[in-house]
Amino acid sequence: MSDKPLVGILMGSDNDYEIMVEAARALKGFGISYEMKVSSAHRSPERTAGYARMARQRGIRALIVGAGAAAHLAGVIAAETPLPVIGVPIDSSALQGLDALLSTVQMPAGIPVATMAIGKAGARNAGIFAVQLLAADDEALASRLSDFKADMAKKVGEKSSTVQERLAADGL
Repeated sequence: MSDKPLVGILMGSDNDYEIMVEAARALKGFGISYEMKVSSAHRSPERTAGYARMARQRGIRALIVGAGAAAHLAGVIAAETPLPVIGVPIDSSALQGLDALLSTVQMPAGIPVATMAIGKAGARNAGIFAVQLLAADDEALASRLSDFKADMAKKVGEKSSTVQERLAADGL
């Protein structure tokens, strides 16, 4: 893993860490360098806009952005950078992430945000999606991604065999 980060992970609050760390784990599993920061579209707008504007010049190639409630962090980032932005809605409000999902996915034409599922699965998928973006022009990374998917398929087959064995043991 290179020291120079290729993916930026941004979250609106340090309370989002337990969810957004799943993106970091996915990236680390593929040897992709990343950085993780906290910045708020509403409480630190200058910091947030500056981060988005300078990310590409610093070598960042994709941004994973998580926020809860109706915070619009991914949209603000997408408005300030030409980089691909991957949004992760976080279930941190009484609406259990539905508000975050809608504020992330309902972007106006011209300001795209690739939106993942709510919560940890969405953060993990955001990391994997960033790997897929980077693999578009990196054959070695594309090969590791193919191996990853083949391993997932193999594990499903093994689980199916286990279920069959349990059925037989139960006389069913």
